[in-house]
Amino acid sequence: MAKWLLVDGFNLVYRCFFAIPELTRSDGFPTNALHGWVKSLWMLSDQERPEGTLVFFDLGGAQDRLALHPEYKAHREEMPEAMVKQLPYVKSLTRAMGLVGIERDGVESDDLLASEAVALANQGHEVLIVSSDKDFAQIVNERIKIMLPPPSANPKLGWRQMDAAGVKEKFGVGPAQIAEYLALVGDTSDNIPGIAGVGPKTASKWLAEFGGLEAVLARAGELKPERFREAVAGSADKLRLNLKLTTLNLSHPPLAISKNAPDPVELFRLLGELEMKSSLAEAQKRYTGQAELF
Repeated sequence: MAKWLLVDGFNLVYRCFFAIPELTRSDGFPTNALHGWVKSLWMLSDQERPEGTLVFFDLGGAQDRLALHPEYKAHREEMPEAMVKQLPYVKSLTRAMGLVGIERDGVESDDLLASEAVALANQGHEVLIVSSDKDFAQIVNERIKIMLPPPSANPKLGWRQMDAAGVKEKFGVGPAQIAEYLALVGDTSDNIPGIAGVGPKTASKWLAEFGGLEAVLARAGELKPERFREAVAGSADKLRLNLKLTTLNLSHPPLAISKNAPDPVELFRLLGELEMKSSLAEAQKRYTGQAELF
C-alpha cells in the first residue's frame, strides 16, 4: 500500500513564519513564510517519498465545538498581518507544486485531516501527519504516525516520526487516552480550561491508575494529591464537556481525491513574482532540470 503525507496547513505556515528571519520582496512584501513553506514541502517529499500529499487549511467556524463552547479558541491572538498577506500565495504555490489543498467552511480542518487519516489507514495505507498539534496524538496507531518538526532548540534533529510508543513517552499516556488527558490539563491554544493546578504528570498518573476520565470522576474522593478531590468532583460537567471538545470528530466521509500534476510554468511565474530566487532555481532543477533563473 501507499504512503500519504497529510499536512496541517496553518500549523506549518505558523512554524515557517516564526522560524525564518524576516524576508521581503524588494517592494517590502513579506516572503519569509513562503520560503519556509516550499522548502519544507520539498524536504518532506524527498525524505518520505509519499504517494500523495494532502494539505488541509482551516477556514474557521468549527460549528460543532462552538455550539458546545462559544468561547472555543476565542483567546487566540490575531494572525500577524504579514502572515495574512502571504496566505493566498501559500495556497497558489501549493497548487502549482501539484499538491492537493483541502478546506471546508464550518468544519475544523483538524477533524477533516483526522477523518481522512483514519480512512486511509483503514484502507491499509501508511499515513504521516505533518503537525506539532498534540490533538493528533489520539489517532496514532500502527499505520498513523506524526511527523514532528525540528525542535527550535535543536534544529539538527530534523523532522522525525512519533509512533504510539513516542506518544506514551511524550505525554505519559497512550493515544487512546490523549483526549481525556487534554480534558484534564486543558488546552490553552483552544481556550479549553482544565482543572487548575493539574499538570501532565498528575493527569497521566490518574489515567494510568483509574483507567479513564469517568473512572477518575467516580473515584474523585481517592485522588492524590488530596487537594484536587473537591475540584475534580465539582467539575464533572466541565470535564465531560472538555472531552467532547478535545476528541477529534472522525465522522467525516473519505475525500474524493484526484491527484494533481505540478504546473511548472505557474510555479516558476509565482516564484519569480515573489523574487524567491533560490527557490526558483531549485524548482527549475526539480521540474525541468534547468538551473537558470526564469
